[in-house]
Amino acid sequence: MKQLLSAASRNLRYAGVDAVREVLWRTYLSVRPRTPADPVLDADWDLLVVLDACRADLFETVVADGDYDFEAGQTRISPGSSSVEWLAAVFGDAPPGALADLGYVTANPYSEAHLDAEAFGLLDEVWRDAWDADLGTVPPRPVTDRAVAAAREAAPDRLVVHYMQPHFPAIATGTGERRTAEAWGDEPMSIWEDLRFGGDADRAWADYRANLELVLEEVTALLSNVDADRAVVTADHGNAFGERHIYGHPGGVDLPCLREVPWCETSATDRGTRTVPTDRRSERTTVDADAVDARLRSLGYRT
Repeated sequence: MKQLLSAASRNLRYAGVDAVREVLWRTYLSVRPRTPADPVLDADWDLLVVLDACRADLFETVVADGDYDFEAGQTRISPGSSSVEWLAAVFGDAPPGALADLGYVTANPYSEAHLDAEAFGLLDEVWRDAWDADLGTVPPRPVTDRAVAAAREAAPDRLVVHYMQPHFPAIATGTGERRTAEAWGDEPMSIWEDLRFGGDADRAWADYRANLELVLEEVTALLSNVDADRAVVTADHGNAFGERHIYGHPGGVDLPCLREVPWCETSATDRGTRTVPTDRRSERTTVDADAVDARLRSLGYRT
């Protein structure tokens, strides 16, 4: 609630009545009975590929327009509308021992504060040592390489690979997420604030789509370099582009564009098309709290 009020105060200054509508809708959607979530950890898969902040409708369109070896498939209801909620529901609520044979390769810095590293058979936090300061995120290539190395070297019974894209910043187009606008003061704005104040929605959607196309190139490479009879491509949550006056992916909001995610069932075969250095796994490189906060802010989160 504190975060909601802080955002509302800032937005009210520039967005006026629309900011009030957003607060009202976010409040209503967070207190009404929630749509039941579909299972994630208990679903039938050997490899789970998680795209961060990927809307189901965008995924369907991009896959239909592209030349991929998989179809968009079905959709599922995510347990949350934010990464923090997804991590808590999928891993935090797992029964004791349930993660002992599971590997998790992730580019999402929220793993620092919201996961118990000792619970996993393998935890490779790629964001610790593959963060690109110029891009303000972890590009998809290092995630693929580390996942391939984990599959070949450690061979966990089940493997979760969490890419940071298509989440902003828009690295595929080079436009970035945070924009400084003199009209709104000296503080850089996130893409969502920019849209609230009348920014170019078509440009933002094109950037979002380009990010998805970029990460799907690496997903394709991943599926050709690991073995999995049952592979699933999904997302932790979606994104709101103004539906019910909401932007981004605030936690606790039961909105279809936020909680409906892809559920693409396919398979993977290691054809050896990518050679990756051995021992690519992170040894949990120490990253101080200020640096973690800075990386989360680069992704558009207010810490």
